[in-house]
Amino acid sequence: MKTIDTQMLLTQLNWRYATKKFDATKKIPQDQWEALEEVLRLSPSSYGTQPWKFLIVQDQEVRKKLTPVTWNQAQVESCSHYVVITTLRKVTPEYLHKYIQRVAEVRGSTLEQLQGFEAMLNKDLVQGPRSQTIAHWAQRQAYIAMGNLMNAAAFMGIDTCPLEGLEAEKYNEILGLQNSDYQVVAAVACGYRSADDKYSQIKKVRFEKKDVIEHI
Repeated sequence: MKTIDTQMLLTQLNWRYATKKFDATKKIPQDQWEALEEVLRLSPSSYGTQPWKFLIVQDQEVRKKLTPVTWNQAQVESCSHYVVITTLRKVTPEYLHKYIQRVAEVRGSTLEQLQGFEAMLNKDLVQGPRSQTIAHWAQRQAYIAMGNLMNAAAFMGIDTCPLEGLEAEKYNEILGLQNSDYQVVAAVACGYRSADDKYSQIKKVRFEKKDVIEHI
């Protein structure tokens, strides 16, 4: 397996920043975007349950409606691709069975062989104490996918900006999610930085390693 050069890895992570101004004339090539969609699909989640759905909003009229409920942040309309991250409102036995069926399909297992795993998932996510805060659990999974997307994009020289400053209920309404199984959590704008985005020249501020990493 070919690995990424460590210096290149750190260079791209230092290059990455929350882009404030995108060049609206530059679009992510289709093959590269398809790779980033695969990055989202491959993102890790608890038990591998993937309690999410990613909405790629390319309709400019829809984006215009989203801008006012995103604190009027310009990235919504100027970016190349706009990803809205949604998560399950609750985890149901039906959803878990669908996941188990997929496991069986991909790994060549039988449903009978996976009965114990399915029962454990139901006991934890549907019947157990976690079920009372399952929406928050699902949201935490979504942030794993968000970080995965932003880092992968950085390795490809593609800019991103995570957007948590949005009115989720208004997003749900605009995107027709009020009566669906999913609800909006956050969004990520993807594209290429504008040459005059002053924030691209500002030094990244992080605590020193000794302040955030401790070996025990």
